[in-house]
Amino acid sequence: MMASFGAHKQEEDLVYPAETGTASKGVWLPLGRSFPQRKWRSPFLVYLLLAFAYLLIIILFGLLLYNGSRLSSEVSKLLKQVKMKESFPCGSRSREWEYFDGECYHFSVQRATWHTAKSHCEERNSSLVVVNDEAEQNFLESQARTENFWIGLTDADNEGEWRWIDGTNYRNGYKKWKKGEPNNHDHKEDCAHLSGEWNDLACNASMFYVCEKPLPS
Repeated sequence: MMASFGAHKQEEDLVYPAETGTASKGVWLPLGRSFPQRKWRSPFLVYLLLAFAYLLIIILFGLLLYNGSRLSSEVSKLLKQVKMKESFPCGSRSREWEYFDGECYHFSVQRATWHTAKSHCEERNSSLVVVNDEAEQNFLESQARTENFWIGLTDADNEGEWRWIDGTNYRNGYKKWKKGEPNNHDHKEDCAHLSGEWNDLACNASMFYVCEKPLPS
């Protein structure tokens, strides 16, 4: 009778997992203390990860927009420079210079003696033009039209020994003298000028001049 009563009491003391909780290693745990807690933590963690991912996407998108804007600005600046270089190959601040075959030429609008013209060109980081071939001669003629322009050729140091101011070989180089020139008229024509073809004239005569310099890098 006592044994039956004890067994019955033990049965009453047992807490069945189906009714009140779950068993873990032989220990019965109340359902209300664990399951709802797990049920609350799981959605919170998902929301936290989603918020973090959303924030990361916003940051990355912002960086992409910023870098894209900088890239667009750099490309626009580069295109502007290229367009400016195509329009003014000798430099945007050198619009009075004409471009031809890798060189820049300035056709003066004021007259000067040959030596003064030489100095004016040097002040512009250039020199009186040296004519190297027929193509350059044709370009100069087309720009000069009917006007006369000093070029960088003289025999002032030694009569009859013509020299280009940059040291270009005159004897074996290109020449375009008018027929019968140079003639050193009155023994005082020591400087050459462009008059269609070339002519020698007194260096103290006043006329236009052509400066030449390499294309800016």
